[in-house]
Formats: sequence, C-alpha cells, structure tokens
Amino acid sequence: MGFVLLILGVALWWAAHLFKRVMPERRAAMGDAGKGVVALALAGAILLMIFGYRMTDFIYVWAPPTFLIHINNLLVLIAFYLMSPAGQKGRLLNRVRHPMLGGFKLWAFAHLLVNGDLASIVLFGGLLAWAIVEVIVINKSEPDWTPGEPGTYGKDVMFFVGSIVLLGIVGYIHGLVGPSPFGG
Repeated sequence: MGFVLLILGVALWWAAHLFKRVMPERRAAMGDAGKGVVALALAGAILLMIFGYRMTDFIYVWAPPTFLIHINNLLVLIAFYLMSPAGQKGRLLNRVRHPMLGGFKLWAFAHLLVNGDLASIVLFGGLLAWAIVEVIVINKSEPDWTPGEPGTYGKDVMFFVGSIVLLGIVGYIHGLVGPSPFGG
C-alpha cells in the first residue's frame, strides 16, 4: 500500500506542477481559485509521498559507499543556495534561467547518491525527472528569456551563509525524523 501511495504522490506532484503548462486555458479559467486548487494538490502530493515513503518496505537495490554522504551534503548545500533568492537578488546566478529548478534537481540527485532502496529511487528519481521535464516544458512554452538586472556579490554571500545555516537546521531536523545526513 505504501508503494502505491508513494507513486500516487509523485504523480500528483507532476500533475499539479505541469497543469498550468499542459492545460493553460483550463488553468486560466479557474482564476485565482486555481492557485488554491494547485496548492491543495501539492500539499496532498507531499503527504502522499511522505506516508507512502514511510510505509514502503525497504527493498535493497544497491549499497551506496559511505563517502557519498559528504558529496550529498555538499550538493545539498549548493542546492539550497540555488533555491535561495540569489538568482534574482545576487550577481552569480543572474544569468541562470532556472536556479530553483536546478537546485531541486541537484537536491534530488544528491539523495539518489546516498539512498539505495527502491522507494528512494522512485521518490527522488521521480522528482528529478519532474524537474528535468519542467525545465524543458517552460523553455518550450516561453522560449524568450532575458535575465533581470544583476544584484550584488554581497547578496550572494548573504544567501550562501544563509544556505549554510539552513543546511545545519534541515540536517538537524532530518536527523530527528530519519537518518542523520551528517553521519554517525
């Protein structure tokens, strides 16, 4: 049952995010109420993924080497920075079109490196595939893009320091509800 919930959660995540791009007229007809519907669908997707993942039995696929924990943590730190407002307010990411989706892809890939069970592969692989498809769909539907005015390096430093703090907080909470991402 857990595996079914997990797959349904990933599928609902895809559907809610791609709804605007795949069915723009239908989404536009919903007006502002559509935002609430999408938000509820995403909340439902997250709950389905959490419960499905937690309920799914561990099915061994491969054993990640322990050194990948450090690579995972570095990639997640970079992912947090990419997902920060640095893309709009900093200078380093100013010419990156999809920094948040890039960060999401990096986060999902990092989790695939350190999780060798089937549920993790379905969850993080499914989310990584979604982010790749999302970038492709956005680029095809909106081919013309120009970056905004670049921000400052000071903002880049501020968001990177914030990303380090966030990594510590998320890592601590992650250790309370599951395995510690810092090892030990």
